[in-house]
Amino acid sequence: MTDAARRPNRLFGRASWPEASRVADILRKETIGGALLMVGAVVALVWANSPWATGYEAMRAFTIGPAALHLDLSLATWAADGLLAIFFFVAGLELKREFVAGDLSDPRRAAVPIAAAVGGVIVPAVLYTLINRAAHDGATQGWAIPTATDIAFALAVLAVIGRHLPSALRTFLLTLAVVDDLLAIAIIAVFFTADLTAGPLLLALVPLSIFTWLVQRRVRAWWLLLPLAFAVWTLVHASGVHATVAGVLLGFAVPVIRSQRAGGPDAGPGLAEHFEHRFRPISAGVAVPLFALFSAGVAIGGTSGLVAALTDPVAVGIVVGLVVGKPVGILAATWLVARFTRADLDEGLAWVDVFGLAVLAGIGFTVSLLIGELAFGIGSERDAHVKVAVLAGSLTAALLATVVLRARNRVYRRIVEAETVDRDHDGVPDLFQSGSASLEPRAGGSEDSPTVL
Repeated sequence: MTDAARRPNRLFGRASWPEASRVADILRKETIGGALLMVGAVVALVWANSPWATGYEAMRAFTIGPAALHLDLSLATWAADGLLAIFFFVAGLELKREFVAGDLSDPRRAAVPIAAAVGGVIVPAVLYTLINRAAHDGATQGWAIPTATDIAFALAVLAVIGRHLPSALRTFLLTLAVVDDLLAIAIIAVFFTADLTAGPLLLALVPLSIFTWLVQRRVRAWWLLLPLAFAVWTLVHASGVHATVAGVLLGFAVPVIRSQRAGGPDAGPGLAEHFEHRFRPISAGVAVPLFALFSAGVAIGGTSGLVAALTDPVAVGIVVGLVVGKPVGILAATWLVARFTRADLDEGLAWVDVFGLAVLAGIGFTVSLLIGELAFGIGSERDAHVKVAVLAGSLTAALLATVVLRARNRVYRRIVEAETVDRDHDGVPDLFQSGSASLEPRAGGSEDSPTVL
């Protein structure tokens, strides 16, 4: 019997030290981005409800861009279509990295976050649709709004309420959010493409193919790659497909090195790692916060206006989807995976930990606001109700997650202290050294046999 066969089937098992370190670095950057995102959202809300609200609306409506290319767009549209393309480019890089060299490359480890993400999309969508099924005013077209998780916002909250969360669960939250982003972009591409023009979409394959050819040969010259990326974005935008899809396609084109030792010690990081290092700070620190500034501002209009917004069935469906649907879908899908694979939670973890993360995943913001604008139109009355509902649902989910995760903070601290013991002072915690099953090479190739995809 092999060692793999003798090992118990565990959920949220410990990853290798390089993978855990990489995830920790991502979480730190996304946490800072989440804090900036919240600042942008607060500024937008205060500005939109101040005596200078007309200035906020004028800023959002200000048009800029070359009319000859049909890119004379408002700043609000540039934020949604342009800045978020950077966000989805980074998401595409991370998603490919996870499928090629990360947790999603191992079917056993991938099953849990993929199932959880799917459950976290299906249940909120069903609850929203049930609440709005009797409406005949187009309310049901907002079914996808409560399906998204805002990883930056969630991690910013997590940094405040539970920084001792076990590394495996933090990795689970990040991986779940990455798959969630893929499902969100698929929903946007399939369900929110009203008028598809095939010509520009086919033409987009030309610069995309050239971009792919160059990056596969490790070309990093920005003066070659950026014009090609902009051409892909412009043509996808002209085709009627939401322009953020271009970001994902470009991210998928970048090669990922399967082995950490690929190319020798002097070769440096792979191209995907290089681009992620360059663009993640731009995405988390500039693109997403600016999108929040341009999109989160909504005139509440006092208590009566807030009540009117939150009693709209669309708003009720969004809040219920985020606060109830997300945790129920994620927890149920995770439990079903454990039930049918006869897996147990890793040592030291409990189902209440998974529940706390599932509630935290109910924080929807960036993609939820984007889908709301696509579903009901930027600046419409219902779009304003969507913003109020997304903010209310996200705040409620954050508060509930705070209650659950704070109660587990002592347990988290004990686990983290055990994980960071380094008796031989070599910079690598003892639990990640000899005898750790996670250090074994993955099936399909040795650690010293690099594969670039």
